[in-house]
Order: sequence, then C-alpha cells, then structure tokens
Amino acid sequence: MSNTIEVNETNFQSEVLESETPVLVDFGAEWCGPCKMLDPVVDELAEDWGSSVKVVKLDIDHSPDIAMQYHVMGVPTLIVFKDGEAQDRLTGYRPKQKIVEQFSTHLQLA
Repeated sequence: MSNTIEVNETNFQSEVLESETPVLVDFGAEWCGPCKMLDPVVDELAEDWGSSVKVVKLDIDHSPDIAMQYHVMGVPTLIVFKDGEAQDRLTGYRPKQKIVEQFSTHLQLA
C-alpha cells in the first residue's frame, strides 16, 4: 500500500497548494520509463517521511495545465512545495539519497 496520493487538476489546489505540510510532487507519465524506475523510490520516500511530508503523484497527460504552469518540460520531475510555493526541483531519475540531499533543507529532514 503506497502512502502517495494521486493529484490532478481537481484536487491539486487542496492537496498541494493549501497543504499545511511540505509536499513532494512527482510529475510523471504512464509511458515514461524513468518515471517507472522512480516510482518505488518515491513510494519509499513517502513511507520514510510519514506525516511530515505529503508525497503526491501527478500524471502530466491527465493534468497538462498544471505541468505547464510549473514549467515541467521533462519527466520525471520532482518539485517540493511549501506554503503553496514551488521551492526546488529535480528532473530525471535520481537515486533516493540524492533526492533526500537535494530536498532536505526544504523539508526539515535530519
């Protein structure tokens, strides 16, 4: 059972922009090989971070307007949101440790 939430144009505002906790958004697509490789890593992060960070997935083919709004030009792209604002991003597959190192300052992780 994954701790990730699927978001789309209907619930992005409430789940991401209005979230009281930091949110990691995984922008991906069904057809994307690197996205499929990243999926278990993102699921692990969701489990590791528990309730301190919300982890959500967004399919760019189902929500293209959000992808365009945040200038997602390639997938997978991970963006950290805090207080409704995009704080940092990574594009392309990265190992779990690199993701944690990149985002830890925004997420108050040890």
